[in-house]
Amino acid sequence: MLKAAVFNLGCKVNQYESDRIAAELSSVGFEVSPELDYADLYVINTCAVTAEAERKSRQAVARARKFNPAAKIAVVGCASQNDTAQFAAKEGVVFVSGAAGKSKFAKIALELFNSNDKAAIEEVSPFTSVFEEGMLPARPRTRAYIMVQDGCDNFCSYCIVPYLRGRGRSRSVESVLKEADALSDVKEVVLIGINLSAYGRDIGSSLASLLAAFKPYGFRLRLGSLEPNVVTEEFLSAAAALKNFCPHFHLSLQSGDADVLKAMNRRYTPEVYKEKTELIRAYFKDAAVTTDVIAGFPAETEEHFWNGYEFVKNSGITDAHCFPYSPRKGTKAAELKELPHAVTERRAFLLAELAAQLKYEFMNRFIGCDAEVLFEDAKDGYVRGYTKNYLRVYSASATPGETVTVKLKEIRGDGLLAE
Repeated sequence: MLKAAVFNLGCKVNQYESDRIAAELSSVGFEVSPELDYADLYVINTCAVTAEAERKSRQAVARARKFNPAAKIAVVGCASQNDTAQFAAKEGVVFVSGAAGKSKFAKIALELFNSNDKAAIEEVSPFTSVFEEGMLPARPRTRAYIMVQDGCDNFCSYCIVPYLRGRGRSRSVESVLKEADALSDVKEVVLIGINLSAYGRDIGSSLASLLAAFKPYGFRLRLGSLEPNVVTEEFLSAAAALKNFCPHFHLSLQSGDADVLKAMNRRYTPEVYKEKTELIRAYFKDAAVTTDVIAGFPAETEEHFWNGYEFVKNSGITDAHCFPYSPRKGTKAAELKELPHAVTERRAFLLAELAAQLKYEFMNRFIGCDAEVLFEDAKDGYVRGYTKNYLRVYSASATPGETVTVKLKEIRGDGLLAE
């Protein structure tokens, strides 16, 4: 049997698509692994959100070659959408595509093995105006993802994603629920999209309407990354009406300074963002509100940075992913003069320290409390899982795949130890 390795880089949307590529390859006879080890075919699903992500994508191609120099390598995803040439010239690469057209990949994979053509095939498919259907669902896990939206119309000044994923397009409610119906054994479902908050705008629906359609289902329902504009009374009412909704809101911030947000083309102010966190807590008092923050954006002065730092500290955020600004060619921000590397790294470090403090304080609130935990896997003698508000929990006696109520005893590293 031919073996394929489907290696994923990047976001949950990429992971969703990689899982479906793996399912497609299995359906036509490949033995499939998600790891970079020995294989006859390597599929590298790339990321280009930062320069570092693009470098890791190229590195994955080189690593595949080391495992099997005779293998055929196919490259898909955002980094190859951005620049096919950086992959097409690599030895062993026989197919290069972009972020679209992944549903056709299984057929292409078979054609690769029935062909003696060693030259790289460049086939970056155009984006469609509607959500791309047609991929087989992946095998269900304890937690499953359902992609409901693709593309983005925001065009933030630092972000290359709209150029690599196309305009926003939503999946029909009927199609989403059909996939949900096939997940009867799954304990938790996460709805994801490139810009999940924009769900429904192009098809006369909304994310609130989609949430309402999940009332009959018994699994826990969680949401991927959100924009502040989606947090309204209607949206939160729809979420609160679900018995098993998970109150974890990853609400993108990027900067806590008004001037920097304007330069980023983010369409809200710090004051509006704080109003949204307060509205969330009016519906879900124990909600986790996590975020992303960019350090060292070109327009960010030292005063801007400390304004943003104080905002993150006092706005009700419970954890943050903090990372240094990375210029992306073709974006507006790439035309601006970059800050010194040392300045950017120092600011990212300070924000990361603050994020760790906020996370510790949030976890500490729940010591001694009972919590429902979905346990997923085992490592280093403990079974790991998550509460509904996304606190990581460790137990020495739980069983992977079970949902149980535990007492949270003490902080253990990045999570809580349960009795």
